[in-house]
Amino acid sequence: MTDLTLTRKFPVAPSVVFEHLTQQKHLKNWMGPATMTCTDIDMNLTAGAMWYAVITNSEGKDHKMSGQVTAIDPPNTVDFTWGWHDENDTRGHESNVRFQVIADGKGSIFNLIHTNLPDEEAAENHNIGWTSTLTKLEAVLA
Repeated sequence: MTDLTLTRKFPVAPSVVFEHLTQQKHLKNWMGPATMTCTDIDMNLTAGAMWYAVITNSEGKDHKMSGQVTAIDPPNTVDFTWGWHDENDTRGHESNVRFQVIADGKGSIFNLIHTNLPDEEAAENHNIGWTSTLTKLEAVLA
């Protein structure tokens, strides 16, 4: 299994970052790479909650993912499972995501830690997707 960690700095308080990471009204504005739009979401990340999101690419193809919140410590961390669905809506390999927010005196440091990815190819694909997605989050929090 392979892990991925991405770090960003935001010029806002940890509580603001955490709200954007866990509340559906904010998530729909940045979830998914730059070339995709979040078209369906049920993703208020609270203790024990099930979640799903659908992102749609420019050709109109939907990509669904889902999981469950496994731990939450506001405004510091939220952990949840992650699995992509296939064209028959069957959920595939389960990995784990942690959103971690740390105060740095000038704003916040955000770590996205995605673990238990099946192989290096999956890690690279998630790196590309998450990097683009976090660019959207950076624009929202600028």
